[in-house]
Amino acid sequence: MSETKKLMYVNRKAPYGTIYAWESLEVVLIGAAFEQDVSVAFVDDGVYQLCKDQDTTGLGIKNFSATYKALGDYDVNKLYIEKESLEARGLTLDDLMPLVYEDEDDDWAEKDSIKVVSSQEMAELFEQSDVLFNF
Repeated sequence: MSETKKLMYVNRKAPYGTIYAWESLEVVLIGAAFEQDVSVAFVDDGVYQLCKDQDTTGLGIKNFSATYKALGDYDVNKLYIEKESLEARGLTLDDLMPLVYEDEDDDWAEKDSIKVVSSQEMAELFEQSDVLFNF
């Protein structure tokens, strides 16, 4: 049996216009399926990936944002949003999708997956990770 690694997926790009956000989401789900310790960070324009009410009609491409709601089902419940990136884009936690997971250790209570952290806290999370994947 392989050793569990702490994997951090770092999302820096807006959700549409490049393949980075979609590719990141796919590999996050793959890592979780192999029972790795998965965390996901959203910094810079990556914070737009979790904005609610995304509409891609004018772009003529599929909106994949609803897929983020499945992360909790894969035990991906550590989603870190950099506070400074949110603020620089005029966003708050209220602008983001409500992403939750069911905590089996707390009688299956629904808990928030998103945690807003400072850039210093984000740097510490990166340092604690065994592997960083940048998108």
